[in-house]
Amino acid sequence: MSFNSFPFIIFIAIFFIAWPFLKKRRNQRFALLIISSFVFYGWWDWRFLFLIIFSGLVDFISAILISRYRSRAKIFLVLSILVNIGILGVFKYSSLIAEQMEHIFQFLSYPVALKDKLPEFALILPVGISFYTFQSMSYTIDVYRKRLEPTKNILHFFSYLAMFPQLVAGPIVRAKDFLKQLKVNRKVSAIEFWNGVKLIIIGYFQKTVLADNLGVLVDNAFAGVDNGLGIYWWIVMACFAFQIYFDFNGYSQIARGLAKLMGYHFKMNFNHPYIAISLKDFWTRWHISLSTWFRDYVYIPLGGSKKGEFRSHANMWATMTLSGLWHGAQINFIIWGMYHSAVLSIERIVSRHLNLSSKFNLSILKWSVTLFAVLVGWVFFRASSVDQIVFVLSGMFTPNIDMVFINDYKDPLLFFIAAIFFEGLFLVSKNSRFFSRLSKTTVVEALTYAILVCAILFLRGPEKEFIYFQF
Repeated sequence: MSFNSFPFIIFIAIFFIAWPFLKKRRNQRFALLIISSFVFYGWWDWRFLFLIIFSGLVDFISAILISRYRSRAKIFLVLSILVNIGILGVFKYSSLIAEQMEHIFQFLSYPVALKDKLPEFALILPVGISFYTFQSMSYTIDVYRKRLEPTKNILHFFSYLAMFPQLVAGPIVRAKDFLKQLKVNRKVSAIEFWNGVKLIIIGYFQKTVLADNLGVLVDNAFAGVDNGLGIYWWIVMACFAFQIYFDFNGYSQIARGLAKLMGYHFKMNFNHPYIAISLKDFWTRWHISLSTWFRDYVYIPLGGSKKGEFRSHANMWATMTLSGLWHGAQINFIIWGMYHSAVLSIERIVSRHLNLSSKFNLSILKWSVTLFAVLVGWVFFRASSVDQIVFVLSGMFTPNIDMVFINDYKDPLLFFIAAIFFEGLFLVSKNSRFFSRLSKTTVVEALTYAILVCAILFLRGPEKEFIYFQF
């Protein structure tokens, strides 16, 4: 069930009718959250509910055993990790592994059609599997590290694991932050309720008005409808940069808003990433819950930056490459992760050996270079094959300022301008004391969100699934 679908409107209306009556008692509250979350997830394919249940049971039991039998804790932790990685391997990476093995056998003159021999269920990607698997793994790892006491209430645990607002596309919620929230029946104040509604409106506006309209130009470009060069592909990639940002941030905002209406708090998942002045800064602003997950559970355990410069770079490469692989079982995602690793390494070396910031104000230059690197990186992410990556990059770096395509894409380009204006307006209202006060006045705020609602109703683009559902 998708946030931008009619069944979800019916679903959420029924949920919030029942919520005030059942949230007062702990187990009733947990039961409602679990049943609602299973209905929400099972709407796509009820068979994959067994994956969440199986993975959750393994981690719930493993955490209790880790806490009870500390001398054998590592065994239970390894069991938990192997089960979760195994599930990901079967459903997300079996096709990629079979394909690469086919290439190896073909190189050795032993052609074998391994992909054709895979069972049908292994070729179906359960929606959101990467999100809830990582969320479940972090629970047992934190219990092993003694940062969290395991819950003995299985309803409590599954309320955390299957919480429907963020179940299929994040943000990834940590058990140490959220389990204690679930224990409390918080009364939602009028201000909190209004803040939740505002987040939901912003989220729907970002997704249905900005992202879906920008997607028209981007999808046509990558489908080969147009074959422009030079500035055409730079505009396409700029549109995609805003499309994926508003698509994913839109989902996160809706999820955060729904949680606020229940009395819960999810941490911010995006912090205006396109104002970053370095790629490192970009990754502290983009998909924050995933970036910090990889930092805490991959980069730091590998040694982080404490074991010498070479090892620090190697750890970063491993982390970013795994991040690329997390996004999908296609070679382009792996290349995307390695590309970011390379740029981060170059950036780290340059900043360490050329300390120019103390002599000059290079913020504009740093921002320009960072945005350039990010836009080039999005080519690897959006392309569907290595051939398409080469085609798009060659088009971007072929000098051409012919803008005849503008006549065919006036509407998407107007929404591109609107996207820049929307993001700029938020930054101004956030950083200017005058505009911040003005935007919070009752009349201006009510008018602003009324305009956004009208835009959602009358300016929505062609309905598309959220991009991160595929991960």
